[in-house]
Amino acid sequence: MVTHIPAEAPGDERGALLAYVEGQRAAIRRSVLGLTEEQAASRPSASRLSLSGLLKHVAEIELNWLRLAQQRPNERQRTEETWEEGFRLVGDETVPGFLAFWDGVAQETEEFIRSAPSLDQVFPLPEAPWFPVDGRMSLRALLLHLVEEFARHAGHADIIRESLDGKDAFALIDLAEAGH
Repeated sequence: MVTHIPAEAPGDERGALLAYVEGQRAAIRRSVLGLTEEQAASRPSASRLSLSGLLKHVAEIELNWLRLAQQRPNERQRTEETWEEGFRLVGDETVPGFLAFWDGVAQETEEFIRSAPSLDQVFPLPEAPWFPVDGRMSLRALLLHLVEEFARHAGHADIIRESLDGKDAFALIDLAEAGH
């Protein structure tokens, strides 16, 4: 019933970090199990967050960090005008569609991290008020940041899901293990 992050092989820091990232991804994915699109889009608390909006946000955030690390343009880069759309599904976007999109991003992240010569490899951070001037980040720090980001939003998802139908993380683990 309880999820456990599998122990890494001795010395496999890369594998351990990737496993923790995936553990937090899975918690967010489980939050939408068994819900309709309307339920996933609802906002049952004072927060403006919904489960489908969180799902979209974390998938796009992971893609953004991956593209920064790859030093490639982000094909889904948000602007000030489109920032709010990053927290809700629009047009023909669906929960299954974003789960599939995120699966692709996750696979690309894992392939990129596993192919890197070292987790000490760094990439430049863009100019932004929240980054240091000429800031750089290692792939290790990137993975730790993804764990932090996803864990924070998994907690949000837990509260939203419990507000919707009373299902907590343990009930959702049971649902997932039952194949739902």
